Amino acid sequence: MITMLKSMKMKKNEIPGDLLPIFEHIVQVYEGSECDIQFGEAMEKHLTKEQRFRLYEQNGACRGTGDDVKRKTFANEHAHIPLAERLELFEKVFGRNKAVLNNDNTITVKFACTHGHYREARLAKGKYQLPKNIQSYFERCAGGRMYEYQKALGIKLRIKSVDVSPLKKDALNPVVFTFEIVE
Repeated sequence: MITMLKSMKMKKNEIPGDLLPIFEHIVQVYEGSECDIQFGEAMEKHLTKEQRFRLYEQNGACRGTGDDVKRKTFANEHAHIPLAERLELFEKVFGRNKAVLNNDNTITVKFACTHGHYREARLAKGKYQLPKNIQSYFERCAGGRMYEYQKALGIKLRIKSVDVSPLKKDALNPVVFTFEIVE
């Protein structure tokens, strides 16, 4: 969360200075997953969706996990293929969830990961209590997925929406991410 706090201090992210002490306090007092939880809850409480998206686009979860060379190679080798076909090929090569290119210049991804809250929900066999910061948790996850798609597809994206409503009903259902193509 220290990196996130540094991003919050950047003028381009338009986070009011009077909010920064709240997040600085969390980083100083909490550690590990408790820090993540408290920080996420504070982000949901004090920041707008747009502010959170902007921050998560810069610092999403699961960024740069060692597959960047593979992603860049994929992007270079398949740059000549239409985007819809690249998305299909990306799914096959990287074993990722189905991504759909929409007519409104967006990409929609139904996503379920094998760790974090999904893992806990599976272990609890449907009797898992979702944390209060579940929205920001998956917004952060969307930032990581966005990063992955940008690297592998050679395009620029923005987080448009993160729909966790299916997850709130059943923690085993996937979250739906929608990314806007900006380049």
